[in-house]
Amino acid sequence: MEKNSTLIVVVAVALIRDDGCVLMQRRRFGGMHGGLWEFPGGKVKPLETAEQALIREIGEELGISLGVSDLAPLAFASDPAQPPAPREPYVILLYRCRKWRGEPRCLEGEAIGWFARDELPGLAKPPLDVPLVEALLRVI
Repeated sequence: MEKNSTLIVVVAVALIRDDGCVLMQRRRFGGMHGGLWEFPGGKVKPLETAEQALIREIGEELGISLGVSDLAPLAFASDPAQPPAPREPYVILLYRCRKWRGEPRCLEGEAIGWFARDELPGLAKPPLDVPLVEALLRVI
């Protein structure tokens, strides 16, 4: 009998300023995909909705507050095949947000930065963030 893997659900957000720049977060060096730029967010915990998890994660990572009504589902990306062990397959749900409370600060990653739309494709990103950037560029 084949062992079924558990799908890891991750939520992320594209914070978009009035000037159209998008906030990206640099992953901690030393970890998986260390030093690459990604949309901030994290794993959904048991009994959390995607929106609850995103609000929690962004508070922890950036020190800002998001409202559920400010989040708009945008795109998702998933592993196209079973990743090599011991990693489980992932799906990332990307939301966009143009309104938040507070000033984003880098609390958990290596760095954060605001990038113009033409800079986003050239950033070094984890594989699942590539199609998410492409989806974002179609709507901003």
